[in-house]
Amino acid sequence: MELEVVLFGIARDIAGSSKLKLTLADGASVKVLKKQLIAEYPEMSKLRSIAFAVDADYVDDDYQLRDKEEIVIIPPVSGG
Repeated sequence: MELEVVLFGIARDIAGSSKLKLTLADGASVKVLKKQLIAEYPEMSKLRSIAFAVDADYVDDDYQLRDKEEIVIIPPVSGG
């Protein structure tokens, strides 16, 4: 299946782009997506509290992705 991944903050810096097109096996989970991102961008493994959203809703690692979905990666943020 084809997925569009939108990245913000440090995740965007690591990937060198604000959007990625990825292909995963049908029915793959967010956990599988995380593993692929870390394999392609090893620095992503250093992001401890990364969140994923699909269609503006936060999802957990067990969420099964569907073809053509837009996934947003939200890295940890800090501020004061």
